Amino acid sequence: MHADNKTKNKKLLILGTASHVGKSAIVTAICRLLAQNDHKVAPFKAQNMSLNSWITKDGKEIGIAQAIQAKAALVEPSAEMNPVLLKPKGDRQSQVIILGEPYADKSAGEYYDSIDDMNSILEGALDRLSEEYDIIVMEGAGGAAEINLYERDIVNIGTARITNAPIIIVGDIERGGVFASLYGTLELLPADVRNNVKGFIINKFRGDPSILEPGLKLIEDKTGVPVLGVLPYTKLGIPSEDSVSIGDKQLEERDIEIAVIRFPRISNFTDFEPLESVANIRYVELDDDLGNPDAVILPGTKNTISDLCDLQKSRVYNQIKKFKGKGPIIGICGGYQMMGNKIYDSGIEGGVDGTYEGLGLLDIETTFERYEKKTVQVEKIVTAHGKIFEPIRGQTVSGYEIHMGNSTSDTFVFEDDGCIDDEGLIFGTYLHGLFENENVRDVLLKHLFKEKGLQYIPNVSGVNSDPYEDLAQMVAENVDMEQVYAMLDLS
Repeated sequence: MHADNKTKNKKLLILGTASHVGKSAIVTAICRLLAQNDHKVAPFKAQNMSLNSWITKDGKEIGIAQAIQAKAALVEPSAEMNPVLLKPKGDRQSQVIILGEPYADKSAGEYYDSIDDMNSILEGALDRLSEEYDIIVMEGAGGAAEINLYERDIVNIGTARITNAPIIIVGDIERGGVFASLYGTLELLPADVRNNVKGFIINKFRGDPSILEPGLKLIEDKTGVPVLGVLPYTKLGIPSEDSVSIGDKQLEERDIEIAVIRFPRISNFTDFEPLESVANIRYVELDDDLGNPDAVILPGTKNTISDLCDLQKSRVYNQIKKFKGKGPIIGICGGYQMMGNKIYDSGIEGGVDGTYEGLGLLDIETTFERYEKKTVQVEKIVTAHGKIFEPIRGQTVSGYEIHMGNSTSDTFVFEDDGCIDDEGLIFGTYLHGLFENENVRDVLLKHLFKEKGLQYIPNVSGVNSDPYEDLAQMVAENVDMEQVYAMLDLS
């Protein structure tokens, strides 16, 4: 990174003892707290591995976590905030997204062979962010002390060395052994990186924090690094970063159940989180029983062909087909493609030329012809008739598209997008973020409740609250933010 840019803004790096310890949430909270104090702040993660992604206004694809963090920071997400995104496809291959554009499918070995190029990309992204923002709050990935990867780790060690930023290490007490993981992570870091560690945060604690006090004092005495705070276990109201979060979801006693098929390569399952406040969203593995849900959703997938083939060999395949006539069946993106009659692949999606039979639920055919991805934010008019959409026909919906392949249709749902059956109960669309539209969410739930003879009452709890403000307040109440601000030379 150019020396002159280092002095133009402040940087802070949040590392973790492992994956899913709360790094993203803490970066989100710090971004909002700094924005509240009139600082122009940007999030940054050099390399993200996730199938939950977001499309920026200029059509670039980034990890959803950085889009969330940008929203918390009250700024527009950009590709520079996540210059490298890896989207696992299976068979040890990942699609490499560079600065928001699909670059190539690579194995781990092939990717690491190009790590010098990736370093240059992240340096350039940081340079450009440094020109625009006063503060950059950066996030590591996984565990920071992966000693076998130090020479190839651009997101933890690489970011730490390029920026020379103060570091906070986050540990998850729910996993057990939090003091050992904090101590071990610190000790295993290279000396130049270890010297920049200025604090620990312990996350997801249940109970009385005073019980931890002897351990907090001892870890500070042994390391010389202060524990900045202990965060309570909290159910966050912000979208999940990746599929690890599916395991955290718990079913409650609710009148409506929606089954989401959990494909091996499921992507953008955050599409369904807006429904969770009213309905039980149950993720169904391919070898599980579908049960008796009120609706079935086939979600997006990183590899439509591979997941379709796995679905066809599973016990749930025929159960989905037999569900026709019992309730809505909805497909999003790859799930929409599977619902058609046929998929023609020229080797782009499945690796070999072939024709694949779909579920036959919608009268569409999909073709994968070129290694091109459509990534765009959209706003469209509801044009579908039928039992679900008729009440909102003519209204506007918004969302974003992330897909390869093109599908034919004669009965669109949203202007030129999607397909719907004659009754209006089976439909598919390329629109991610569909249920963030209140009109779509409500009209679907009203139909499901009506079919069970129940009255739909929207869950208005938290409607007037901002989940980013709530998260920021929780962090401010439990973390010594004065020490964090001091790391950034802020009063």
